[in-house]
Amino acid sequence: MNSKRILVYGGGIAILAVLFYLQFRSWQDFDWARFSGTIQTIRWIHIGHAVALIYLAYGMRAIRWKIFLRPVKRASALNMVAPTLIGFTGLALLGRPGELIRPYLIARREQLSFSSQLAVWAVERIFDIGAFTLLLVVAAFVATAPKRLSYYASFRQAGIVFTLLVGGLTLAAIAVSRSGEALASWVERRFAHLASNLGNRIALRIREFRGGLNTIHGPASLAWLIAVSVVMWCMIAVAYKEVALAYGVRELRIPQTQILLLMGSSMVGSLVQLPGVGGGSQLATIAALEHIFDVPKELAASCGIMLWLVTFVAVVPTGLFLAHRERLSLRKLSQESHREEERAGALSSPPPQR
Repeated sequence: MNSKRILVYGGGIAILAVLFYLQFRSWQDFDWARFSGTIQTIRWIHIGHAVALIYLAYGMRAIRWKIFLRPVKRASALNMVAPTLIGFTGLALLGRPGELIRPYLIARREQLSFSSQLAVWAVERIFDIGAFTLLLVVAAFVATAPKRLSYYASFRQAGIVFTLLVGGLTLAAIAVSRSGEALASWVERRFAHLASNLGNRIALRIREFRGGLNTIHGPASLAWLIAVSVVMWCMIAVAYKEVALAYGVRELRIPQTQILLLMGSSMVGSLVQLPGVGGGSQLATIAALEHIFDVPKELAASCGIMLWLVTFVAVVPTGLFLAHRERLSLRKLSQESHREEERAGALSSPPPQR
């Protein structure tokens, strides 16, 4: 493990340790018997529905990647499913080091360059943020249920922040699409004096991102990508709702439009995760349930952990089975993908001056 990864893990552990301490210090009267009782009353049919929706969302991701590949290759969406499930299994078990497994596997399977699939992966993030933002804005400014929350003003502010973020990303994407090569060259010159070839690395990402934007070939393709992304995030939102309904209690009868706040807290918390155990996602979701929706802390803890298991961990058994069937090692795939990323960066660097 290199020093950079050790530093990232160390920082993540430190942040999570502080969050765990602050959370459980306020739970000195936590009733563990009540916590275990919430698990015993779960209606598992709803959990099954939620897991099925999450798997369907993975299928939508496979379809979306197929649309991205259409300008360069007529790929089958079915061929995208296994790399998608294995990739998200790597993310669940390895944390951020497993993020590149999915584009690496797709590049290898479809005989495409890894850098081209990294570009698709980068553009995919914009569609994810954009689709979630669309749902959040509709819920915050159109729906009635969120207006009953005491935190409604914060809900609207979150919608505005996400809208500004998407607007900024869209403008940046347009700029890169039109003048990406000129921007990359400027970055190389401007930051050439910095250590670790930072300027070349940033320029490489700009060129990769521009290549990813080239996969959107016309208004019809853009419309399909938006539609698939929105439907996918609707499925994830309904999965959250199903987990809440599984407990069969009044405190968790949260309207569907308010569920988006819960999703947003989980997404923010997932930025600080430990491999295999998560941490940030669960804590953020539990805090939102307790402080925004006034759910008792024992019930909030149980539901927060169950949401993490359904949305992040449920893919693991299938992903491990597929990886075993194809004789793939997740750790080895992660290492290979990062070596390929470093190799792409090295190839883009100029030769040393003599």
